[in-house]
Amino acid sequence: MISDLFTISVLVGILQSGVRLATPYLFAALGETFTQRSGVLNLGVDGIMLMGAFAGFYVVFQGGDPWLGVLAAIGVGALMGLLMAVISVTMQAEQGISGIGLYLFGLGLSSLLFKTLIGSVEPVSGFSRYRVPILGDLPYIGEIFFNHNVLVYLAYFMVPISWFLLNKTTLGLKIRAVGHNPEAADSLGVNVIGVRYFTLLFGGAMAGIAGASLSIGLLNVFQENMTNGLGFIAVALVYFGSWRPVGVLGGALLFSLVSALQLWVQVKNIPIPSDLAVMMPYVLTIVVLTLTVRQIRQPAALTKPYERGE
Repeated sequence: MISDLFTISVLVGILQSGVRLATPYLFAALGETFTQRSGVLNLGVDGIMLMGAFAGFYVVFQGGDPWLGVLAAIGVGALMGLLMAVISVTMQAEQGISGIGLYLFGLGLSSLLFKTLIGSVEPVSGFSRYRVPILGDLPYIGEIFFNHNVLVYLAYFMVPISWFLLNKTTLGLKIRAVGHNPEAADSLGVNVIGVRYFTLLFGGAMAGIAGASLSIGLLNVFQENMTNGLGFIAVALVYFGSWRPVGVLGGALLFSLVSALQLWVQVKNIPIPSDLAVMMPYVLTIVVLTLTVRQIRQPAALTKPYERGE
């Protein structure tokens, strides 16, 4: 019955799951926030996440430390970001099409590597939960917020770090200037191409960590297309959050909580069709974006290539 969802234990479970499931969205969307603030739209996030997920998983599968898996995911993600930079910034290809191409490349290559090097779904020992001393013992609050693996804590820690970098540093000022008016930024001595390369490398590395947070943080397995479009949701969350880290956090939590709710609906056998329950997070995303799209102001140079001397 629906009333089963309103017990204390279930509500705590939903909230804890929501906090945990927001991790990959946060990593990917925060990285994409930097990329879009510099004027580049990267629709290849999902493909980068898949490659990062496989890289992190494979290192651990071979007996490596989970942190080595994270480093591998960061490296692979940065390389994928570099590839996107060469195609969309240097070669000035249409960003939407090149991003979809990067996604398909990551999807296909991760599947090929999985079939060739592993062959079947195998579990690994990834990051285990760490209960924060004292805070983790608080009734309900401790279980919801302070009993997760280290990548969950790192994802939330990246929100204030991202805000500080974008709004309180010279680098952030350059990123925002390049995304708003690259011609003016160039005239003031800002290396527009260099800034966009940096944000794509950073965004790629963050997407790589997002993938690793799935394969060796939340699920401890790798399977083909395990992101299931999560990277595209992360891109949508950047719009939802109005290109602000705090807004991205709110969107990630909203989406992950609805995802957690639909999982608990299935666990508790609530009489709601399973297909409808699975659709809930995606329907919510469409509705929210439809209601907010007219109220947001995107970076003026977003998706617009820049060539010095134009």
